[in-house]
Amino acid sequence: MIVLWRATAEPRRAGFAVSRQIRGAVQRNRARRRLREAYRATRDTAPAHTALVIIGRPGALREPFAALASELRGALAAIPGSRP
Repeated sequence: MIVLWRATAEPRRAGFAVSRQIRGAVQRNRARRRLREAYRATRDTAPAHTALVIIGRPGALREPFAALASELRGALAAIPGSRP
């Protein structure tokens, strides 16, 4: 996955996109749902005032959910800024 971020004055918000490398709308939607749920489980590790874009890759379907959430937690923790 790729996590893009930008500091903002507004509260934290997130958007999700999935690469067309994942074939079929059903599979892309499934990957997007898994990323959303992983974000819900780990959103407290992201800074309070950021805008995030999380881009899913084909591995989002193959990875176990715990590994996906752990990878996202690490990516969000690497963003500089104050935590809530």
